[in-house]
Amino acid sequence: MVFCIISSYLPSVLNFRGKLLEAIHAQGFEIHILSPDLEQFAAEHKQLENFGYYVHAIPMQRTGTNPIADLKTLWAMRAIITKIKPDYVLAYTIKPVIYGTLAAWLAKVPQRFALITGLGYAFQNVEAEGGRSIFQKLVHGLYRQALVRSSKAFFQNPDDLALFKQLNLITQATPAVVVNGSGVNVSDFNVVPLPLDNTHQIRISFLLIARLLGDKGVREFAAAAAIIKQSNPEVEFNLVGWIDENPAAISQHELDHWVADKTINYWGKLSDVRPAIAESSIYVLPSYREGTPRTVLEAMAMGRAIITTDAPGCRETVVDGENGYLVPVKSVESLVEAMRKFIDDPELAEKMGQRSREIALTKYDVHEVNKHMMTEMGLI
Repeated sequence: MVFCIISSYLPSVLNFRGKLLEAIHAQGFEIHILSPDLEQFAAEHKQLENFGYYVHAIPMQRTGTNPIADLKTLWAMRAIITKIKPDYVLAYTIKPVIYGTLAAWLAKVPQRFALITGLGYAFQNVEAEGGRSIFQKLVHGLYRQALVRSSKAFFQNPDDLALFKQLNLITQATPAVVVNGSGVNVSDFNVVPLPLDNTHQIRISFLLIARLLGDKGVREFAAAAAIIKQSNPEVEFNLVGWIDENPAAISQHELDHWVADKTINYWGKLSDVRPAIAESSIYVLPSYREGTPRTVLEAMAMGRAIITTDAPGCRETVVDGENGYLVPVKSVESLVEAMRKFIDDPELAEKMGQRSREIALTKYDVHEVNKHMMTEMGLI
């Protein structure tokens, strides 16, 4: 039996689907991976091949809407899929879901699954404003065509599923299942003590890990940092991530300004985020919308309190007042208020961090999430 996964970014196969593929491979499946830009990710490519997987290069522009380029992607994927003859195909993120699912359908793959890991730019402001741009209507139409040809669609939070139904992008003809994100391997993210200051008291430091996009709440994080620094200059604000090719990306000038003003400690892009989490006492993600944010789950597994938004995907990770606080999207004032609770009572960070670990263990363990998905796909 052959299982094929389609991704737009090879490192995410290891980071987000690695344990899933490992479990499927253990069931005796031959694993094939389709992804672009293999030459840029030689280490990941080699690691996946060392696991016994087959990795295939596909032409794909991660961003942009060039119809000729996207058709080239579709036909290239169809050719590879026709050759390897998979019994199951799983595609995730926007272009793999759209073009990968259509390619699998054209290649007559019996079981085709779509995993909606987040909505991103194509769904920005759709709920708030009601109207849709021409670009959004185009993308949504393509989603509809792909999902009607899917055997089943997985969503990482109930809000995304509800929006897809509201926009008529998924119908009753396609079964839909909500899973608890991508999960987190809790054994890889052990609880570590909170950082201490020179007097051996809990040192309050806030951390955000994200692609540096406006809709991740990076600007709100920096604005809140600037306000708090006026009265509490000792409080640290740490940022991990990188500027992505995306219409919503922050500018290099903005980032340089925050660093020069000593508002933000910028640690760049890290291959291992655990040291950053260990050096921080509270994790913050002021995102406008997520599937289920993996960085939040990792911070929870390491025993960190969470401040995140009362937004789809984010709100599922926090029981407000138990393992952290939920704040309104784009509200710098509310973000500052939540941060001040930890500054005024540092013991909250320890108490809420313990609760975060409990939630990570019971709800987000990667092995349980993967077992759920494999059962729904008929692999076990």
